[in-house]
Amino acid sequence: MLCVRVWTRCGVRYRPWRRNVSHKAAARLDLSGIYPPIATPFTAKEDVDYRKLEENLQKYDKIPFKGLVVQGSNGEYPYLTEEERVEVVEAVRRSLPLGKLLLAGSGCESTRATVQLTAKMAAAGADAVLVVNPCFYKGKMDSRALIHHFTKVADSSPVPVVLYSVPANTGLDLPVDAVVELSQHPNILGLKDSGGDITRIGLIVHKTKAQDFQVLAGSAGFLMAAYCVGAVGGVCALANVLGQELCELERLCRSGRWEEAKVLQQRLIEPNAAVTRKLGVPALKQAMEWFGYHGGACRSPLQPLTEAETQLLRRDFSTNRWL
Repeated sequence: MLCVRVWTRCGVRYRPWRRNVSHKAAARLDLSGIYPPIATPFTAKEDVDYRKLEENLQKYDKIPFKGLVVQGSNGEYPYLTEEERVEVVEAVRRSLPLGKLLLAGSGCESTRATVQLTAKMAAAGADAVLVVNPCFYKGKMDSRALIHHFTKVADSSPVPVVLYSVPANTGLDLPVDAVVELSQHPNILGLKDSGGDITRIGLIVHKTKAQDFQVLAGSAGFLMAAYCVGAVGGVCALANVLGQELCELERLCRSGRWEEAKVLQQRLIEPNAAVTRKLGVPALKQAMEWFGYHGGACRSPLQPLTEAETQLLRRDFSTNRWL
């Protein structure tokens, strides 16, 4: 049966939402938990190294993650071809145990391309797609444009959609009014917010309370604070390295053991900053090597850390007693 609801907000009339099987699934899919946005290992020739990827997946299987995010920012997805992006998702799906969720990044600059890649990610085995906002023409990416974009994607997606706001990379936050409007779509499940503004996260949780809308913290540095204001989990780069510890932080928060959670959270802030906003993906991959995973080199034009940066990274881990 079709839902006859039509949007007219911001002067745009949208076609009716189709309540099909995937939209019903969106209401049932529980996102709560910790997800590493996995890195993509490369060979010396910068080809995707599927053997090393498989070895990383085997190690992650021993950690109580809710699932994995594939083709997020830490997977270097802008440097992969569309074919590679889909192939990596297929490879992860083959290895991922039943019961663990696979969230696949399908965001592209155009709505048309995002719709097409979303369908391919669903066919490759994604349980849901993580869709970053278009940003090349950021000056025109206002609420009207973004609501239209995500609505078209969610209308056609065979699997639930999770919005992805990462202003450090895109240069803009998803406006709160757009998120609130989109939360009413039956095939939009939640939001990964990597901006770190806790008042914003709390406000979004508050304003979407009437919807079955789930907010995920986009970084380990503010995971405890996000839980305090109503987030249900986290997609955290640092989980590639300290996955067990982040799952423990989740457990402490969910059980209300806030004093213990605070101590652990404080020890995670500096190493998290080092592998995200301070030194980025090259640092994450270097830290993975120290902790027994395959990180390796990035795909060009990303460059390896300098010796000084490596020492800075080591200090941020060692002073917090992780190395």
